[in-house]
Amino acid sequence: MKRAKPLPLVSTIRERCRVCYTCVRECPAKAIRISGGQAEVIAERCIGCGNCVTICSQQAKHVVSSIDEARELLHSGARVAACLAPAFPAEFTDLGERQLVGMLRQLGFDIVTEVAFGADLVAAAYRRLLADPTAGDRHIGTTCPAIASYVERLHPDLVPYLAPIVSPMIAMARVLRKLHGPDLKVVFIGPCLAKKAEAAADSLQGDIDAALTFSELRLMLDEEGISPRMSVPSDFDPPRSGLGALFPISRGLLQAAGISEDLILGDVVSADGRIGFQEAIREFERGHVNVRLLEVLCCNGCIMGPGMSVDTPLFSRRARVSDYVRRRAATGDLDQAAEDLAAFADLDLVRAFKADDMRLTPPSDEEIQEILERIGKASPADELNCGACGYDTCREHALAIYKGLAESEMCLPYTIEQLRRAVKELALSNTQLANTQEALVHSEKLASMGQLAAGIAHEVNNPLGVVLMYTHLLLEEAEADSPFRQELQTIVEQTDRAKRIVAGLLNFARQNQVVPTAVDVRDLVKRALTAVLVPETVRVETIHQGDGTSAELDRDQVTQVLVNLISNACDAMPAGGEVKIATHTDSENVRFVVSDTGTGILPEHRTRVFTPFFTTKPAGQGTGLGLAVTYGIVKMHRGDISLRSNADPAAGPTGTTFTVTVPRRRAAEKEKEESR
Repeated sequence: MKRAKPLPLVSTIRERCRVCYTCVRECPAKAIRISGGQAEVIAERCIGCGNCVTICSQQAKHVVSSIDEARELLHSGARVAACLAPAFPAEFTDLGERQLVGMLRQLGFDIVTEVAFGADLVAAAYRRLLADPTAGDRHIGTTCPAIASYVERLHPDLVPYLAPIVSPMIAMARVLRKLHGPDLKVVFIGPCLAKKAEAAADSLQGDIDAALTFSELRLMLDEEGISPRMSVPSDFDPPRSGLGALFPISRGLLQAAGISEDLILGDVVSADGRIGFQEAIREFERGHVNVRLLEVLCCNGCIMGPGMSVDTPLFSRRARVSDYVRRRAATGDLDQAAEDLAAFADLDLVRAFKADDMRLTPPSDEEIQEILERIGKASPADELNCGACGYDTCREHALAIYKGLAESEMCLPYTIEQLRRAVKELALSNTQLANTQEALVHSEKLASMGQLAAGIAHEVNNPLGVVLMYTHLLLEEAEADSPFRQELQTIVEQTDRAKRIVAGLLNFARQNQVVPTAVDVRDLVKRALTAVLVPETVRVETIHQGDGTSAELDRDQVTQVLVNLISNACDAMPAGGEVKIATHTDSENVRFVVSDTGTGILPEHRTRVFTPFFTTKPAGQGTGLGLAVTYGIVKMHRGDISLRSNADPAAGPTGTTFTVTVPRRRAAEKEKEESR
């Protein structure tokens, strides 16, 4: 019965994925799709190298488990063999090999053997392959299943060059079945994820029943409570290995097979690691590496496989494997291995490989360029090829976007630029919003104050008139030398002041409507200057600019605005100075600018100058309503008022400038003219 295909080797734990694109960068097969900011492993493209698992700092990659499958075999009643990969000395540094074998037997395995013997058989097969003149003159080693899958998917034209030899795992499984019969169940235990996929390959059905990683074996031992103290030390079952135990080290195959990587002849080249193996295969495909054997490993030796659980460094692991082989040689076990090889000289070690083209077919140059421009690459100079997205070049990233494997946001420079623009727009929006909110709050305050002012003026004005009238009568009747005359004069002055406050309140309350008429802006300035008592120590200068002087404004209200601004300017220069009044008209607006050389307004007061009843003048000299009235009139004209001031002599000339901008024409008149 045909076994069902396993689940994808690696999947993403979405809640842990932090969108760093490290897995994209480390995946040689580009089997990672970014969708919605999440990394997804594409099973059809995955070669099982496990780089994404080892590189993920967030532990967001989940490897499919074979533990349940192995347990079922152990509890099935059938005889089960454990095939231990030759990288085991680098993994179980806390155990001797006899202790480890004893623990495996206690776990339930009937037979415990070394895959390294299968590696000896494979090494001999490579010797024969290179010695056979009819077998072709260029080969790619296939001891690493991830490499074989990589060639099948991404370099399918090189499939004929894959050495037609099984891996040591498959070789050892066939050895065991020859020794113990076809009903034997075989479980591989090693450092490689790709072995899980190899075990499930259609062409190798029936060789391996389950493939565990070293990490999974440790978990099973822990769950069963098996420790060295609870197990009986035991030796591996025969056949024992020879130099095949060197296979997990880079170039171990070559030494085991007695093949020399001669730098002068250059007919054998070895490469390993994510970058090294890809470059070697590309050079082989281009014909730049004209060798008889290209021996490549996906990892830096199997001892660095993703199924390892230890964190010891590379050369420490190499030393552990080398030490194990030296100890075996010292006991004479390697000689026995040579004899055992002869017994399996006729074992079938042949296998075939099949192209499974997963290359990304590039779109047209125009389509690529359109995607590049979409991510801010308008010219070749913009293609930084920084690799932050996980792709080596911007064009590879664009191709991945076209194929639905990547997103535009993965481009870090593009995303930073988008973020910079968004921040700038947000800051501008926040400023505009703050200004609008401030204007609304101020308008609400003015509206409330206007209602209050109207009520106060109505209720207070009449009693003040009565007080003032009777006080004047008393003054007329009082003798010139009367001691009450001074007190009565004070009552008159304070009552007059109260009436001025009431008058200001009435002006403030009347800001609810504008009656625009055609006026001459120069005439408005002249009227305002006539209404203000300008001290002799103050010089006044008027400047009129622009295309015409007529405007649609409320004559009295705008005059009041100018009167208030000019009066305040004069009051700010008690020792004298200069007031400049400038007007400017264009097709849209009228601008009035009133500036002085006075004392200036302190920074902490500038945000409050338009607030009703706020004043910095001495008591009795100001009501704090002038600028509030001015602000209200300007806003009722749908205009704007701003100020610029300096009160610090050390920072330059002191003084204040108020700028009032109001529409030159009524909206109805403007619309009528534009429709003509």
